[in-house]
Formats: sequence, structure tokens, C-alpha cells
Amino acid sequence: MELSERLPETLRRLDALIEARGLTRSEVLDSRELAGRTLLSEQAVRTLLEGGTLPADTVNDRVRARVKALADAHLARTGERMSGLAGSISRQLGVSAFWARQVCAGDKVPSVELLHGLVGFFRVEEGEAFFTAEAPEVLHRALLPILAELEPSSGPEPPKIGWPEHDDVRGIALRQARDLPPERWAVLNATLKALLEFDDQEED
Repeated sequence: MELSERLPETLRRLDALIEARGLTRSEVLDSRELAGRTLLSEQAVRTLLEGGTLPADTVNDRVRARVKALADAHLARTGERMSGLAGSISRQLGVSAFWARQVCAGDKVPSVELLHGLVGFFRVEEGEAFFTAEAPEVLHRALLPILAELEPSSGPEPPKIGWPEHDDVRGIALRQARDLPPERWAVLNATLKALLEFDDQEED
């Protein structure tokens, strides 16, 4: 599938699952949360979710914007100043603090080596592709875990044993029984044994 088709297809599948579960998009897709996960603006996320397109940008534009977004998020989360962040990057990655500050401010494009270092520094799971991928692809990747949660399990359902109306009660009882002390297990075991023997006597 072409990269340009991945987001529309993912949204189509999401919409089908949302409708099948009797939900609404707003209950499943939070544009603010998705913006935080993708480091795209909330407006950009809403535009893409609605099937719109964003203004064309270059790889350098994307790299600068996403490094800045990562730096801003780091500063907001930690309360650190930009000088402190630039100093940490300088010491860890072996670049000047001045250069690190310009990169984090979105004023300069990092070299390939520095970009690789920033992946480790900010713990970016997607690697360098996170900085270079186009916005629809970034959002597509962020939606995949949500899609996986909504999709039914592909494996066969385990068979139900006994009376379906008692399944919930039995499940709760067994979960609680796991924490019983040994003496309580003995009582439970004796009770079950007596019930089973009573059952056998009735059948005879």
C-alpha cells in the first residue's frame, strides 16, 4: 500500500469499528492526546482526521519542527531551562552548547549524526523516521495501537463450560480464591468435594 493511502485506510477501518461498537469518533479519537503523541499541532491532527491535507513542507522543515517540539515538551515536563537542556545535549553528544541550543530552538537542521544522537537522548522509539516522516504517516502510526484495541481478537474464543449464567460468578470466585490461605483452601476443597459427592448420589 502506498504511504499516501495508509492514513485514509486506517481511518476507514477505525470508523467501521467505531460504528460497529456503537461509539462516536470523539469517544475514541482525542485530537489533543494525538497531538501530544505525534508532536503535530492539534489543528493539524484535526485536519488530517477529517480527511484534509496540510501545506507542503520539506524534510528540513519537519526535522526542525519536531526537534523543537521534542525540546519544548521536555522543558515543559521537567521545568528545565533551555540552557540546561542544551548543556546536557552538548555533554552527551559532543557538540557545542550554542549549536545544541539552535537545533532545539528549531533554528538549525541537525546533522545526520546529531539527529541519531537526539533519537537516543529523547528516547524516540520510532528512530530517525519520526523526524523525517510526513505528518499523515506520523498520525497513521499513532492510530495503529487504537485500531488494535478496537479490532476483535483473531484467535478462537475459549469454549464455555457449564452454565453461561454462572460464568461471571464463577470467575469472580476463582479469582478471589487464589489469595486464600492454606486452611481456607482446605475448607473450600472439602466443600467442593461434598457437593460433587452429593451430585453423584442424586444421579444414582
